[in-house]
Amino acid sequence: MLDLRRLAVICEFARRGSIAATALSLGYSPSAVSQQLAALEREAGAMLIDRTARSAELTDAGRRLVEHAERILTMVETAESDLSAQAATPTGRVTVTAFPTAAVAFAPALARTLRRHSALTLRMGQGRSGRGIREVQSGEVDIALVDDWYGRVRESDTMRVFPLLHDPLVLVVPRKHRLASPDVPVDLRELRDEPWMATPDGEPSRLAVDRLMADVGGAQPVPWEFEGLSTIIGLVAKGIGIAAVPALALAAGVRGIVVRELPGPPIGRDVHAVARASSVHRPAVSVTLRAVHVAARLLAADFEAIELASR
Repeated sequence: MLDLRRLAVICEFARRGSIAATALSLGYSPSAVSQQLAALEREAGAMLIDRTARSAELTDAGRRLVEHAERILTMVETAESDLSAQAATPTGRVTVTAFPTAAVAFAPALARTLRRHSALTLRMGQGRSGRGIREVQSGEVDIALVDDWYGRVRESDTMRVFPLLHDPLVLVVPRKHRLASPDVPVDLRELRDEPWMATPDGEPSRLAVDRLMADVGGAQPVPWEFEGLSTIIGLVAKGIGIAAVPALALAAGVRGIVVRELPGPPIGRDVHAVARASSVHRPAVSVTLRAVHVAARLLAADFEAIELASR
């Protein structure tokens, strides 16, 4: 009979592409991974891995087994979720990953809501949205909070997507800037020559800023690029320049800045929670998803307050 743990190892090998990467992902030694795969070959009665001195790759039989294994592991998780759904108390660990600004913004509300479940533990990490989706697919995490600038995040047979909120791009300026006064209208043409700060070229938020300024002939070359929206906002607070950032980046609260609405058609991103279809009915995952939705409603209300204050 095929061992479920070894089926999980070969699925991870298929995703990672090497024994070393598989070992690093699973927290095993490379020799332990090799031993598990060899044992699986004996159970299957077929060669699953084509090994050379420098590499290893799946054989045709290995690829077929991975297809079966992914379905089997999904069915097992579905069965576990169905059975545990009858439990009155959510228990165990839920692992959540989020893009950095979402991690900072959602963490306080999640902690407040989930602390009433004493048998439930939460582990929250940070990473890029694309990686978060892959980690949900692979089973490394239960829930990913992802940003979607172009409407590309879609449900599938194995993945569920839960819309949370729309995160608008807003203008942030120092308190002593002329646009700190709500009586001064925001004119993008007049902002072209301002000292802009932005994330590096190619980053989604930077592309959004470029799109924003394209209708007025584009901004001047950005003199300062920084990784991390919190760094940019902190520099605006020190009076070094201005920036356009997603409102979610302001959730932690920053002194020394004024937030203004941007004119023209709204630009922003959608924020979703993504989870495996086979796990959403597990009490621990279900209660965490509800907590995420509560946090999203609170943050959306904060956005409305920001927009009203800037008018």
